[in-house]
Amino acid sequence: MTVEYERRGPVAVVTMNRPEYRNAQNSAMTYALDAAFARAVDDPEVKVIVLAGAGKHFSAGHDIGTPERDVDVSFERKAVLWWDHVGAEGGDQRFARESEVYLGMCRRWREIPKPTIASVQGACIAGALMLAWVCDMIVASDDAFFADPVVRMGIPGVEYFAHPWVLGPRAAKEVLFTGERFTAQQAREWGMLNRVVPRADLETETMALAEKIAVMPRMGLALAKKAVNQAEDLMGLRSGMDSVFGLHHFAHAHNAEVSGGDSLGGQDARSMRDASS
Repeated sequence: MTVEYERRGPVAVVTMNRPEYRNAQNSAMTYALDAAFARAVDDPEVKVIVLAGAGKHFSAGHDIGTPERDVDVSFERKAVLWWDHVGAEGGDQRFARESEVYLGMCRRWREIPKPTIASVQGACIAGALMLAWVCDMIVASDDAFFADPVVRMGIPGVEYFAHPWVLGPRAAKEVLFTGERFTAQQAREWGMLNRVVPRADLETETMALAEKIAVMPRMGLALAKKAVNQAEDLMGLRSGMDSVFGLHHFAHAHNAEVSGGDSLGGQDARSMRDASS
């Protein structure tokens, strides 16, 4: 199974389970995550949801190179109501797919009415940042590292462009302009993380935080979450993402036009991994 689901008292633990590929997210994982989150929302006994990754790493981001990459498979269209990307060409194909499985799904998950906590160890790269950022809180191990190296593709950041809000404008520019890894300690200083804990204590510390939150009333938590999300949107988060999503697809189209149809600017999973190491 690409995603595992476990309930521990009032806490649902949703675990990405492709450790052999550093939990790279294909569409099968996207919809398995969505089903797990829906299960947790529908369970009245669940008060808090934890998102984790099996193995050494939280996630290497979007799947752009494993044998199970499934970009040509029809999706379920739960996040946006748009036509199927399969059979479409060029920007039509990319825009349809990424509107659904990347930006649309992340926005859907941001609105989960129960508090969510990302529990992050090892790599959290590019598309994995999106998975962590949609969560309300992030607890990271002291060996965690982060990067959004997609400017190396000529693309201005991943689809869920929350960088200026979660990092601040200057740190966001440093992360994007250099494409370099940044540490959990740096992420904590920039305000992206709630807590940094020893690797051996990550699960225990994450669960302790989840259980502390779980004693609060469900409706109060849901309304407090909505209040903060609405405030972020009033500070431009949602409209900012819309504008950058257009730039993102302009970059894909530019790449395809100047490099014989390659929308990733000549990069692949290995080159992107090496670039952020």
